[in-house]
Amino acid sequence: MKNKQKNQRGRITLWQDIKANKMLYLMFLPAFVWFGVFRYYPMAGIIVAFKRFNYRAGIFGSPWNGFDNFAYFFKSGKAWLVTKNTILYNLVFLAVYIIGATLVAILLSEVGNKIFRKLTQTILFLPYFVSWVVLASLVYRVFDYDTGIINMIRGFFSLDPLNISTDPKVWRILLPVLYGFKWIGYGSILFLSAIMGLDRSCYEAAEIDGATVFQRIRYITLPLLRPTSITLILLGVGKIMRGDFDMFYQLIGNNGLLMDSTDIIDTLVFRSLMGNSDFGMASSAAFYQSILCFVIIITVNNLVKKVDEDSALF
Repeated sequence: MKNKQKNQRGRITLWQDIKANKMLYLMFLPAFVWFGVFRYYPMAGIIVAFKRFNYRAGIFGSPWNGFDNFAYFFKSGKAWLVTKNTILYNLVFLAVYIIGATLVAILLSEVGNKIFRKLTQTILFLPYFVSWVVLASLVYRVFDYDTGIINMIRGFFSLDPLNISTDPKVWRILLPVLYGFKWIGYGSILFLSAIMGLDRSCYEAAEIDGATVFQRIRYITLPLLRPTSITLILLGVGKIMRGDFDMFYQLIGNNGLLMDSTDIIDTLVFRSLMGNSDFGMASSAAFYQSILCFVIIITVNNLVKKVDEDSALF
């Protein structure tokens, strides 16, 4: 009984903890306010997916219409198309990102000259800071039908010019290439940091035993990079239903000739809002997107937990 009373007296309340760590909570306050205002407060708007939105009545005053918005979204003929495109593109992007970043990081780690390694790393990292607006302008200049350098080279070899404004097949290759160009340098830093943190004694022992560079990479580097790879894959899978809106909108825009092969959920939602002011359908599509993201990340995380519990996110 005495021990119980002692534990109750020794328990620190939240207010006491705040008073004891004022500066820490003060530093945390801006992040707390930002997440509250821009992340959690907007979640109340999810009810628009179940309402017939009216500007005058507002979000909470608009009449309910059940699942009519979802029915309209799935009957529009776009639901399966944008879902398929979003998932397939993100799977390809994730593969390009993980494989490309791992390969670049391993190559950089094997470079002995530190100045060359740092210079190469900086050059590869620079595209990360270039906006999709700039990249889109560059792509359309390079692939210009009449004056683009790509079509000039193709003309030199008597090949037909490419018209990226009308040919969807080009974008199925070009989009992953551009995604890799922008993100592989950033990802390589994460993997290179993981490689630099590995126990160097393993490599020294392998060298003494006569292991070649490729054998060291295969049997030491790649297995030790597995936790980093799994974490990044899980994070990527968690966003697999959320496309890179900036990338698709700046590169493709509202080009109807390319929509069947490049339209994703995010661009469909944007067009529904800007073109038709259809808040209900846009909200239902976004809600459907979020539910699928949640289900996929929970499923994949549970699968990873069964294989390697330490590599799971939660």
